Amino acid sequence: MSQEIHTQITAEEIGHEFEGHAPTANISDYAIEDWITLIVFWLMAGCVFLQFFTRYVLNDSYAWTEEIAINCLIGVVFLGSVMCVRTSRHIQVDVFYHYMPAGLARVLATFVDIVRIGFFAYGCHLMWRYVDIVADEQMVTIDLPRNIVFYSVLIAFVLMLIRAVIVFIANIRRGYSVLERPEEFQTIED
Repeated sequence: MSQEIHTQITAEEIGHEFEGHAPTANISDYAIEDWITLIVFWLMAGCVFLQFFTRYVLNDSYAWTEEIAINCLIGVVFLGSVMCVRTSRHIQVDVFYHYMPAGLARVLATFVDIVRIGFFAYGCHLMWRYVDIVADEQMVTIDLPRNIVFYSVLIAFVLMLIRAVIVFIANIRRGYSVLERPEEFQTIED
């Protein structure tokens, strides 16, 4: 069993560790759906705070804040998924690609891209049908149509489909995808 060795350092030495320069933000890495997701997120956070404040401080909760927060969460999840498609950040299993011949890995990665495009196209179709079915429903606590939420999910599926096609084309042009070479997609911030 090895013994741990701890080197003593002073508070001043620890303080110097924080003197490095902060990385600069690159706004061009973000797309319009990222900014919309951020706005919806802060709207949700505001509703949750208002609900907490009215319930525990004023002892008279606004009922509508929970429904709006839930609907905002739906928007954040689906609009955030668009960003994940664009940046190839969805959960994926790439360990098998390291043990396959390069040609087979390329074929399988292309197949995965095509299946992803098909999935998002089918999701668009299902959401379009669903919005049509529930078009006349109203929210429970606010006199607004529920299809606002469903249209945002439909728009998110359309954007995911578009982004998946763009990623597919980029993968074809590049000759590999994140599944085949994940290290090529790592950034300094990771």
